[in-house]
Amino acid sequence: MSASHSPASGPATLDPTAEAEFSEGLPPGFGTGIMGRVAFWLAVAFSLFQLWAAGYGSLPSQVVRAMHVGFLLLLGFGLVGNLVARTTRGQVFFWALGLLGFSTGIYNWVEYNDLIRRTGFLTQMDLVMGTILVLLVFEGARRLMGWPLAVIAGIFLAYCFLGQHLPPPFIHRGYGFEQIVEHFAFGTEGIYGSPIYVSSAYIFIFVVFAAFLERAGMLNLFNDFALGLVGGVRGGPAQVAVLSSALMGTISGSGVANVVASGQFTIPMMKKSGFKPAFAGGVEATASMGGQIMPPVMGAVAFIMAETLNVPYASVVKAAIIPALLYFGVVFWMVWLQAGRDNLKGLPRASLPNPWHAVRDQWPLVLPLAALVYLLFAGYTPIFAGTMGLALVTVLILGAPLAAMIGPYAFRVVFWLALGIASALFLKYGINLLVAVIALLVLACAGFKGTRPTIGIVRDALAQGARNALPVGMACAIVGVVIGTLTLTGIASTFIGAIIAIGQDNLFLSLVLTMLTCLVLGMGIPTIPNYIITSSLAGPALMELGVPLLVSHMFVFYFGIMADLTPPVALACFAAGPIAKTSGLKISMQAIRLAAAGFIIPFMAVYTPSLMLQDGGPIADAWGYPVEVAYILLKTVLGVGLWGVAMVGYFLDRTNVVERTLAFAAGVSLIVAMPMSDELGFALALTFGALHWLRLRRVVA
Repeated sequence: MSASHSPASGPATLDPTAEAEFSEGLPPGFGTGIMGRVAFWLAVAFSLFQLWAAGYGSLPSQVVRAMHVGFLLLLGFGLVGNLVARTTRGQVFFWALGLLGFSTGIYNWVEYNDLIRRTGFLTQMDLVMGTILVLLVFEGARRLMGWPLAVIAGIFLAYCFLGQHLPPPFIHRGYGFEQIVEHFAFGTEGIYGSPIYVSSAYIFIFVVFAAFLERAGMLNLFNDFALGLVGGVRGGPAQVAVLSSALMGTISGSGVANVVASGQFTIPMMKKSGFKPAFAGGVEATASMGGQIMPPVMGAVAFIMAETLNVPYASVVKAAIIPALLYFGVVFWMVWLQAGRDNLKGLPRASLPNPWHAVRDQWPLVLPLAALVYLLFAGYTPIFAGTMGLALVTVLILGAPLAAMIGPYAFRVVFWLALGIASALFLKYGINLLVAVIALLVLACAGFKGTRPTIGIVRDALAQGARNALPVGMACAIVGVVIGTLTLTGIASTFIGAIIAIGQDNLFLSLVLTMLTCLVLGMGIPTIPNYIITSSLAGPALMELGVPLLVSHMFVFYFGIMADLTPPVALACFAAGPIAKTSGLKISMQAIRLAAAGFIIPFMAVYTPSLMLQDGGPIADAWGYPVEVAYILLKTVLGVGLWGVAMVGYFLDRTNVVERTLAFAAGVSLIVAMPMSDELGFALALTFGALHWLRLRRVVA
């Protein structure tokens, strides 16, 4: 993506495809005129504040959370005023709301020590500011995320006020207005709770990191690499969509963003090669949603999960590795089968780029991502890893034009080596060294006319990152109302008790109930609040039923993602609809076929946790843990692969009814955890293979 503005001309008109997902309730851009420039520079200031808070950590956590929400409200309402309001009066009104929201953050900062001292005895001004905060968070979430999430949170808030009038088991003792305002607006279990902490500490940094990588050309690198590597195989255009979305998911962790950004390129290419519009849209939607489970960055939920469970982020990544590979492997397989059934070939090899040349020419872009992965798995916190990764990609962007000005190749190598060593020394000397390196690079770029636009790239990426973080941050803020209700009233224990009562007789029914809860919630709200709400309710219940804690949370996480592919809402599919020029419902029907692994793997992981590299079972006791993991992986791959054959109706050639039935039965037998089911599944799989091969041999003869 390229910026096309200077400070004098106003905010950049950014690529709408890169923004549509992040600001579903807003048109792209920052607006025009003076207020557009104000919103643009406000977004830059938001990013700089968050980076400073993450890099130096000198402010109390409560102040950072309050200022984070304040910036979200100011920028969010400011953009509504610039992009949605049709009159000057309307624009003034929304900017006034934004300033009022920002004042709540300033109030918490200025009154921080006094607020701590008067906990439980709030002043009249405290109550006024707290009430304003709650109301503006609801309105901001409605504007940016739509009605469903605001309505759900509103029902929970109303329960706090009115629950004492409900019949058992929903009745609670009743709470006064002051207690409710204090709980939601000033404590750490309401709006400023764990979700907004994760948004301010982790998510924002990684969203900005993704914006920087996109500005640096990472999306083009991923597309060129995927196109060159798999574009020529059977069903090549669709395989490109799967691979590029998987790669893009490693840095963006956002499903609908992948659909809109990658889909503009991949969906028309798939249609042109012969895939039906609904299938092309389904491939893109399915692959893009899988980006949220693709390590190393995954989705924002992964950071919230690590914080909620108090486990290292690397533990969440480890649990996601095999399921993510299976998810994308199954999508590849389904595309391969469908292309074979429809006799669709790959793209001409001569027209494709060399994938390794793309990596060779743009290899520096991989370095910040590699550094991020190293730091995450070396035990550093996500805050530190994300901040350092962001600083390194900034060094890369600023250093590239300076290196291009150096004539002799040997001198350019020396320049990059010196810059790399100086940047790497941050591990010993801390962030101040990296800040000094970046400052020197900015001064150097400012000194040459040909390198000054590079500073604009960094500036635009800071603004775009803040804008991209708006809906995620607002979702985390308003879902704090839901979490606050659960902690204040204890209603979660009622739901947990119901699931445990069911699961004591049938764990599978409890899992199905949890899955349906995720899918129904997901019809109206994004993955993040879906996960937070459902994991708060179902996570403890599943743990009581013997499901490992991390597996239970991953179970909820997976079905929160699947909700965006499941009819009737299927947000990712409807995002792909206009690009594919077909209905989102038709795309959704294809997506749920392609995403079979996403529906199956969570259930399998509950009964065989080694699928998520958790504790082993009887096979591990008898033969060792690696043998169990390999065996579970083998039968899972075979099982979902056979399901794919049954759904598509193709293997080596088209399959008949008997063969499809055998393939389906074999897949089910391998997936269910029952005595002798594995043996039956392997036998049915062999029978299917033999019958299919013999029939084809007779046809050839």
